[in-house]
Amino acid sequence: MTTPPPSNLKAACWMAGWITLMLTMAVVGREVTREIDAFQVMELRALIGIVLIYPLVYMHGGLRTMKTAYPARHLARNVVHYGAQYSWFVALGLIPLAQVISIEFTMPIWTAILAVIFLGERMNAWKIAAILFGILGVLIIVRPEAGRIDPGQAWALASSVGFAVSVVMIKALTRTDSVVRILFWMLVIQAILGAVPAYLVWQPVPTHLWGFMLAVAFCGTFSHYCMARAMLYADATVVVPMDFIRVPATAIAGWLIYAEGIDAFTVSGASLILLGNLLNLKQAGTARVR
Repeated sequence: MTTPPPSNLKAACWMAGWITLMLTMAVVGREVTREIDAFQVMELRALIGIVLIYPLVYMHGGLRTMKTAYPARHLARNVVHYGAQYSWFVALGLIPLAQVISIEFTMPIWTAILAVIFLGERMNAWKIAAILFGILGVLIIVRPEAGRIDPGQAWALASSVGFAVSVVMIKALTRTDSVVRILFWMLVIQAILGAVPAYLVWQPVPTHLWGFMLAVAFCGTFSHYCMARAMLYADATVVVPMDFIRVPATAIAGWLIYAEGIDAFTVSGASLILLGNLLNLKQAGTARVR
């Protein structure tokens, strides 16, 4: 498989797509999960996603080109990712959203460590600074409560670590498989994994929720396409800190859609996040491990 030349700018553009789709999915997902169990939502997302992605599969040669020499890697990655998604949904129901977001955004720490250990990526001072600025900015915005770790916090931490492992696995897979193939197997494997859990909680989807459900499937499918494309152009330790922008973006969406206020903490935190990302994009290397 031909690897495109490194480009922080192209990686940033694909990550902008990821952030936009994830932000949209957060809003429509909130509406859907008020009435539909998370297992069913995840199953419908996978099944609808297979239909949505088929045009891309067809453009890349059809189902015969979806064969992979590394089925075990795809299976392992999607078992981890499916578990991380479920953990995140459980955490949402147990602890305040601010705590979930705060813990979720420790993911770049785990991603950076795993990428250095398993992918051979280098952790230079600029990458470390980007991560530290991002983490500090997130903490300022969400201001998590101090105290013991309750079960909800443990679920959130599990999801953060799981997402980090998934990101590193995607980066490894982009060296051997196309983005479309990675996405195709994600949807197929997760549809199979979630069939039984979804069946046990299945209920008819109300008519007024189908639009939201289709949006969840579209955003959930093509957000991963954007993430995987970004991984083709830059190291995981460059790509993942860009996701910090999703925190102030979510705050703005909350203000516009739900009339949630934006205070000085949000402005200060967002400034640190943007500073960290500017340092990362300007100075971080994009050398590939061949």
